Amino acid sequence: MSFLAPLAFITGLLAVPIVLLYMLRLRRREVIVSSTYLWQQVLRDSEANTPWQRLRRNLLLFLQLLILAFLIFSLARPFITVPAVSSGKTALLLDASASMNATDGQNGSTRFAAAVERAQEIIATMGLSDSMTIIRVADVPEVLTPYTTDVNALRAALQNARPSHASADWTAALTLAAAGAGGDPNFSIVILSDGGLGEAETLPAIPGRVAYVPVGVSDSNLAISALATRTLAGQSPQLFAQITNYGQTNADVIFSLRVDGTLLTSERYTIPAQRSLPLVSQALPQGFRTLQANLTTPTDSTVPDYLAEDNAAYAISSGTGARRVLMMSDGNLFLEQMLRYLPGIEAFQGDIAIGLPQQPFDLYVFDSWLPETLPQADLLIFNPPRSSQYFTIGNLSQNVHNPTVESADPRMAFVDFSTINVLQFKQVTANWAQPLIRVDGGPLLLAGEIAGRQIAIVTFDLHESDLPLNIAWPILMSNLLEWFTPRSAINVPDGLDVGQSLALRPQTGATMLRITRPDGSTRDSIVDRETLIYAETDQIGLYTLEVLRGQDVLESAPFAVNLFDAGESQIAPRSQIALGDTIVVESQREELGQFEVWPLAALLALLILLIEWQVYHRRMRVPTVMGPALRRRRA
Repeated sequence: MSFLAPLAFITGLLAVPIVLLYMLRLRRREVIVSSTYLWQQVLRDSEANTPWQRLRRNLLLFLQLLILAFLIFSLARPFITVPAVSSGKTALLLDASASMNATDGQNGSTRFAAAVERAQEIIATMGLSDSMTIIRVADVPEVLTPYTTDVNALRAALQNARPSHASADWTAALTLAAAGAGGDPNFSIVILSDGGLGEAETLPAIPGRVAYVPVGVSDSNLAISALATRTLAGQSPQLFAQITNYGQTNADVIFSLRVDGTLLTSERYTIPAQRSLPLVSQALPQGFRTLQANLTTPTDSTVPDYLAEDNAAYAISSGTGARRVLMMSDGNLFLEQMLRYLPGIEAFQGDIAIGLPQQPFDLYVFDSWLPETLPQADLLIFNPPRSSQYFTIGNLSQNVHNPTVESADPRMAFVDFSTINVLQFKQVTANWAQPLIRVDGGPLLLAGEIAGRQIAIVTFDLHESDLPLNIAWPILMSNLLEWFTPRSAINVPDGLDVGQSLALRPQTGATMLRITRPDGSTRDSIVDRETLIYAETDQIGLYTLEVLRGQDVLESAPFAVNLFDAGESQIAPRSQIALGDTIVVESQREELGQFEVWPLAALLALLILLIEWQVYHRRMRVPTVMGPALRRRRA
């Protein structure tokens, strides 16, 4: 055994004043007796008042000196040399991903708790000159404490660490850890995880020695691995879900589905081992807003489900937050591609041979075709074939010289028509509409509002121009669709992954964004720019975004955050991990570390102090009856 602070033994000199106090103190004790004539102790008491008397045996003195000895022993920090996972400069990477919430530990403890316990053991074997940093590896790596030799600071950092519900970014974590090597030949990285580093397995060689300490014992887990909805024109909403059994045993599970908070169905299924069960349903009600799916283990099931984070999934209606656009055309690839790729658009293709479907849409796009009766909705018309109650078609014109654009109008922002060539156009008259693009022969684009609807008319055939081949085409379409229906602040119909950032684009005039999280807490952000980024998606569930102008709610839209990650749901612990071309197996204790035993000595000192306190109070107890010796003498 050796000592880290041997100079602490100097404090052993405190034993001298303790002994002197026992030699000088008055040894008189008050006793109630019937007569002093029978007591010869009176003479001895008077002798005790004389200082520097001979030291007699005393249990209290012995106990107090023993307490002092153990305290000095603790201050000297005794240690023994033990095998250790690492030594020198160490970066400890603590896996805090969703799979570390698995409860396959002793008495239902989590893997993260087991990893923290192993980390405490590694810290306990640190040498006097060893330093360590702890990095919590979640969706964003977090340095819990910088490099330090203070084991108390390291232990405190571990006590405050918590697992996340997201996937771990091991690439960023390993890069962060490697950056701290600083050319130290004794640098090492210790990974506390259940395995599976994802893209980090393709990283080049990492400096220093890499040690892997696995946690976890079981692979038994059931998960909702997919949940989505789709709505096709003229059809009922459809649900697609998938349940996956990641264990080695067939398992029973109850799948429950809630629509807008109301239970719709609850069915029991048997999922084969290492297989998935797809579920497709067309029984969803029209106009629903949110879905919530849950897995529950039946009471008679003998197969455990150790990870609860992937037992719930959420989805929103595919129409929520998106503009439903119907295109009626005999075939226009330019329009089809544009409507397909513009954000916030849910485009549908109609058949002019059948006519308009019964289902309503937010916007109708007619290309060289018009129905007998125009629908009561916004209209975007290309090359109208005939007149209607809202406009009149005139003659064809090839006078397409000197194009001008109403650049001050927001619908024409950044639209440059000077290089666009048009073969011919139809002269359209509409008193309610404003010409936005004109040539010498008349307007090429008109737009305005009439009878409670917004209508825009492009008076030429796209195939008779080079507009679709120019940058002005997507800009023009984006501006027009923004005018028809102000864009939604969010567009994530399929939801987000835990930890994924969300771009928010509030409409013009908004002053504040308010997001209500699944736990009911709210986050407010002042709208001071066109695009805001919301990154606090660390909870699984449904979020609600509200776009405010003062106290008025301009828009309210939900969005879902889920854990659809097979790497996290596949909780089978790995005995080895891969880093580039290197295979890292479970690390053995090959290094030498220092295990300090001073806490045991301090505990013994405390126990002896309690014994000393008890002995002292028993001696100080005043007798209230005649002592045995006096009773014998009287007899």
